[in-house]
Amino acid sequence: MLNNYKEVVNFKQKEYFCIKNSIIMANKELNRLKIVLVEKKRTNKWLAEQLGKNQTTVSKWCTNTCQPDIGALMKIAKLLEVPLTELLCIDAVDED
Repeated sequence: MLNNYKEVVNFKQKEYFCIKNSIIMANKELNRLKIVLVEKKRTNKWLAEQLGKNQTTVSKWCTNTCQPDIGALMKIAKLLEVPLTELLCIDAVDED
């Protein structure tokens, strides 16, 4: 529990930092899933079926609206027969 003003200020600053970073990261393309699917001649629907996921979820991953967790990325890499790093936009993280 927050007992004094200093703790409240620190909490608010951390909360702002997290929100700000989430917004910044949301504006970046962090994965190359859409590109790799095209290269492999596969669809979002195919991937959703293979993973047992909703097609809307996979679509959000492909548009970088949200990101798959590392376990899902590992499964995707295996299904598409590519290295895990092929699915990531390393430059997106290095820009900051």
